[in-house]
Amino acid sequence: MAGENLLAGPPETLLPDDPEAREALMSGVDAATVAAAHPTYSAAWADLADRAFAAGDAVTSYAFARTGYHRGLDQLRRAGWRGQGPIPWAHEPNRGFLRSLNALGRAAEAIGETDEATRCAQFLRDSSEEAAEALG
Repeated sequence: MAGENLLAGPPETLLPDDPEAREALMSGVDAATVAAAHPTYSAAWADLADRAFAAGDAVTSYAFARTGYHRGLDQLRRAGWRGQGPIPWAHEPNRGFLRSLNALGRAAEAIGETDEATRCAQFLRDSSEEAAEALG
């Protein structure tokens, strides 16, 4: 394969967009309604996790974040991700997964699950330094 950089590491993973879910969330449809209609849309789960955390309910936040995280992992694998490599924050469809990952770490810390919080923080930094800075 002439010209291929074999030392470059894994390529970026770019998740597909879900325009219907994105537009619903952006237009003010409640995140719970969007999540019910589009259960694979991590951004809705991240919104629910953020809302629960802001209301002081870390356990519910953890559950919502874990759902968004796992739905995002499923999509990443379908997009060719093999467990490592960049998941750029600049690509809007990746943000739901990255936000869910951050929310999972935040909620894990709040409930005393320190190992999980540390793992999530490292995974976020490894996936996107820009996301870690934006969400930190």
